Amino acid sequence: MTSPPFHSSKQLSKTWLNRTFLVIYSAAVSVLLFRHIRNLIYSSPTFISFTLLVADFVLAFLWLTAQSFHWNPIERKVYPENLKQVIPESEYPDLDVVICTADPTKEPPVGVVNTALSVLAYDYPTDKLSVYISDDGGSDMTLYAFIECAKFAKYWIPYCKKHNIVDRAPQVYFGSDHHANYFPETDEIQAMYESMRSRVETVVQNGCVCLDQVMESEFHDAFGQWTPDFTRRHHPTVIQTILDNTVDKDIRGRAMPNLIYVSREKKLDKPHNFKAGALNVMVRVSGLMTNAPIVLVLDCDMYSNDPETPLRVLCYFLDPNVDPKLAFVQFPQRFSGINKSDIYASEFMPETQILSLGMDGLLGAQFMGTGGFFKRHVINDVGSPKQIKTKEDVLNWAHEGASCNYEENTQWGSKIGFRYGTLTEDTYTSFRLHCEGWKSVLCNPSRDAFLGGSPSNLNDALTQIKRWYMGFLEIFFNKYCPLTYGTRSMHPLQALCYTHYTLRSFWSIPVIIYAFLPQISLINSFPLFTKVTEDGYMLYAFLFLGAYCKDFLDFVVFGGGPVQRWWSVQRMWWLWGLSSYPFALLEWSLKSVGLSTFGFNVTSKVVDGDQSKRFSWLVLAC
Repeated sequence: MTSPPFHSSKQLSKTWLNRTFLVIYSAAVSVLLFRHIRNLIYSSPTFISFTLLVADFVLAFLWLTAQSFHWNPIERKVYPENLKQVIPESEYPDLDVVICTADPTKEPPVGVVNTALSVLAYDYPTDKLSVYISDDGGSDMTLYAFIECAKFAKYWIPYCKKHNIVDRAPQVYFGSDHHANYFPETDEIQAMYESMRSRVETVVQNGCVCLDQVMESEFHDAFGQWTPDFTRRHHPTVIQTILDNTVDKDIRGRAMPNLIYVSREKKLDKPHNFKAGALNVMVRVSGLMTNAPIVLVLDCDMYSNDPETPLRVLCYFLDPNVDPKLAFVQFPQRFSGINKSDIYASEFMPETQILSLGMDGLLGAQFMGTGGFFKRHVINDVGSPKQIKTKEDVLNWAHEGASCNYEENTQWGSKIGFRYGTLTEDTYTSFRLHCEGWKSVLCNPSRDAFLGGSPSNLNDALTQIKRWYMGFLEIFFNKYCPLTYGTRSMHPLQALCYTHYTLRSFWSIPVIIYAFLPQISLINSFPLFTKVTEDGYMLYAFLFLGAYCKDFLDFVVFGGGPVQRWWSVQRMWWLWGLSSYPFALLEWSLKSVGLSTFGFNVTSKVVDGDQSKRFSWLVLAC
């Protein structure tokens, strides 16, 4: 008897339109570039005619590389109900979840706790689930928050599973209308959550933890490591098991998932390689302590929005017919709290909901930094903890794996784990994995798997884009260049997808030229564009209208996005082109010649009172 399918895929119906448009529009672009070159050769070259050629050539190149996303877009479906029929829970693989946080002042611990609670309460066997907190800020306030989280989780997890709650981040559940149907214990659970939140926020406001506030004596030694010499940039490794599934039980007597706090060692004279370095430490530590064959990477503000997400992943990983080179399953990034117009284009719908489908039809979607389920052996397998005789030995080895010196003279960050050398370690890691022959899939269920925060002010939005595109430039201008190394090592269209992403900051060139050249030409009485009655006008009209109409169709008609959000993306593209993109190019150029260095700045998840009021007004107005 044939087992029911766990998943399926099909090509999007608009593929024929994409390919037809590619042929026609490419011909028109070729004619335009030919006219520019002919004018330079047979007419007197001018500054304006040359800059027009440069602008249109950059636009043409970036447009051509972008068409790789549209060549073979596919959509997938998973059937977790079929998985449940065929594979019993006892055969589910263990799952390690890594939640990354770096600064309690910009990433409030209460928000990180909500993310952790949402995955601790997954519809998954608790004895097979471990959650690791990677605290790269080395904050005792974060550790305190998770000690409080563990106590509340013993009530929250059974409550969610008993009543089949879908929103398992308590901040979301108690802050929405989804709990309108109260259960007898709802008020009590909410009061416990508010009490826990109040204690954590009080500690954060005070800026430190007093041992008097820690009721559990077994954690006092851990807090004793925060000495006066302890700073976020210079401190020893701190590893603390907060929940142990072999010991801790919930209020119904069932095993709790593992909950483990980790802050890696840092020294001022040692490179720490930002988020990629923290993730590699977590890969080693989790490999020694629990060694689950599947590892989920989450940002601290990306809470689970669907308790069955792990089952959707198993629809691929447990399929006996799946490609053995499948390395990871990626869920699209989705954001909560965005107004209907998305005034800062923070949803990134083109990248997460349109272009990602195109990469999925080639070798697979890129890793987006969060929401990625990896097979451990793809990023590293340090051996089972069963090979180590006692818990004390495990912790000793884990401390060693989290030390600053561990990676010296190894291939960590170059050929093992998450890759170094760029601020955008997520894209670079997936690019290198695809070059090595690995594949990925995009799992895009109707209910978003994860929801996170997005910048709520223009400065943070522009700074975030600048940081990303500096990282992309670092990817392109190295020995593993997507355009050269990539086209030799993977599907050429997949390599062009990565090329497009990594060179997007060059959009600033045509944006700046077309922003200022019309004024210059007007002052000098030089005609910039052809008149309506002149030869060539229809070519410009077709190129302009064709590009915008196709983008509108992809976003609104086929993608289902609101017209207001499409317009916001167009508006923000000009802002990025005049700010984030050129500054990314400038800072990368200065760094390349040794005149500047840049670091990773955490995007603030804190919204002050005035900013909250202003953003709320914009939500209502838009």
